[in-house]
Amino acid sequence: MTWTLAIGERCYSSWSLRGWLLFDAFGLPVETVTAPLYSDDFARVLADFAPARTVPAARLGETVIWDSLALAEELASRHPEAGHWPADPAQRAAARSMAAEMHSGFAALRGHCAMNLRTAYRDVPVPDAVRADLDRIERLWAGAEGWLFGAYSAADAFFAPVAMRIAGHDLPVSAGARAYVRRHLAHPSLRRWAELGRAVDPVLGAYDRDWPQVDWPQA
Repeated sequence: MTWTLAIGERCYSSWSLRGWLLFDAFGLPVETVTAPLYSDDFARVLADFAPARTVPAARLGETVIWDSLALAEELASRHPEAGHWPADPAQRAAARSMAAEMHSGFAALRGHCAMNLRTAYRDVPVPDAVRADLDRIERLWAGAEGWLFGAYSAADAFFAPVAMRIAGHDLPVSAGARAYVRRHLAHPSLRRWAELGRAVDPVLGAYDRDWPQVDWPQA
């Protein structure tokens, strides 16, 4: 039996990206259905994932998971061989803590810089609250010479949309943080997600901003 995952439009739904990466980046099969954001069809699609009210929402038989952090833990429990979390207990605790902080924090960055994989910007103003979020993110990423904990983990999946916000808005971060962002830009799963989104997603004007536009950065 294969999981079914409800997602929003790939270019814009950062939470959906996290949920999908928890499958694709770890070699787990999943079928996707799109719940179009800001439309009447959103609730209609999610009716098959009750009691979910948001995306991502996953279903396997009668089992429904409607939160990305819960999905990470459930997939790790059901598929320990996939390697969602580091094997080392101390690293695993740190990875879970980082994913949870991402899950609940960085509201200023999220609000100011929506994920938009169609359009990239330059000369984006950085309010103090956003700068504080970036400083915290840099402290969490510090020392990562590859992925955050060596091999790609669920913590990296949770920070993938953050990396896309930094890349798509050319935000001022250190060379080390930029190198980590480039690893995400080059990741095969994320590249597939972005390419498919740009091919099939409608343009959602609510995500456009008035800042100067540039081509999307390459890895």
